[in-house]
Amino acid sequence: MAAVQLKGIFKRYGDTQVVHGVDLDIADGEFVVLVGPSGCGKTTLMRMVAGLEDISGGDLMIGGTRANQLPPQKRNIAMVFQSYALYPHLSVYENIAFGPRLRKEPESGFRPRIEAAAKMLNLAPYLERLPRALSGGQRQRVAMGRAVVREPSLFLFDEPLSNLDAKLRVQMRTEIKALHQRLKNTVIYVTHDQIEAMTMADRIVVMNAGNIEQVGRPLELYDRPANLFVAGFIGSPSMNFIPGTVAAGDEGLVLMHDAGIVVPLPANSAVPGQSLTLGIRPEHIELHAHGGIPLKVDVVEPTGAETHFYSRVGDAVFCVAAHRRLNLQPGDIAHLHFPDDKIHLFDSQSGQRLN
Repeated sequence: MAAVQLKGIFKRYGDTQVVHGVDLDIADGEFVVLVGPSGCGKTTLMRMVAGLEDISGGDLMIGGTRANQLPPQKRNIAMVFQSYALYPHLSVYENIAFGPRLRKEPESGFRPRIEAAAKMLNLAPYLERLPRALSGGQRQRVAMGRAVVREPSLFLFDEPLSNLDAKLRVQMRTEIKALHQRLKNTVIYVTHDQIEAMTMADRIVVMNAGNIEQVGRPLELYDRPANLFVAGFIGSPSMNFIPGTVAAGDEGLVLMHDAGIVVPLPANSAVPGQSLTLGIRPEHIELHAHGGIPLKVDVVEPTGAETHFYSRVGDAVFCVAAHRRLNLQPGDIAHLHFPDDKIHLFDSQSGQRLN
């Protein structure tokens, strides 16, 4: 196993810089997920750790050793890709054995490792099959088995579940997390799916435009997002935002939105005249029989255990997720209440959270 330190890491293609001075410490045995939208630099950052991309500047330390100039095969890293990258003419056993054979290891040495990995990944009955006879989830487990047999100090996963259907993604999330708990290797996992990040990570690194926006445990990011970007990226459905100006109302501070919506604010949370953006998660909104903030219901989505409905605040879509079944129809008026302890306030210009 190995701790990983990134110190001022940046990546430049010609005059274009795509990763900007990233500092990140990953503890030995930690499961860290890099998450962010497409093009944010997360895969480039991981490929620099793997040695598949040159590092333009900064220092990469793996297990206390500077690894900037180490070739990939000397970094003791195993990588699992979005595409399974299996050899179609080789059996499951031979696909997993390909690396040890390439390194000229004796079969008596690697066969027990393959058998143990196959048992752990529920592949034992399929060792003689060709990849075309396997499901997508089984193929991804073969790719993971190939990585496990290397006995690396560091696992790198690059969007490994993107090609699977929704049910298989849930199953494979559980299997990858269970694999980490058994092996206790250091893991860096790249995804654009914030649900994967929330359910799998010890810590999440949220990236945007080549920069790290926030690093923290999943519920830390959910409960106290550092800025508007993290607040809108973490959570499903996404956080609702209402921009406005703070004013003094009859019963305390309120946020005035241009569309005429007035939202009560917690005491001492702001000052009149301040330009703020209020955030509230759909699942934290309470519904009252009357009073509160009236919004017209546009679309209703019953999911069984919950009811989601959508309205508009100005030009923005506004979502409410109620933890029960609601008898609502498009055109109805819903009366919303925002609990003080669930409101998030951000500076409208900088986007940073207000303490």
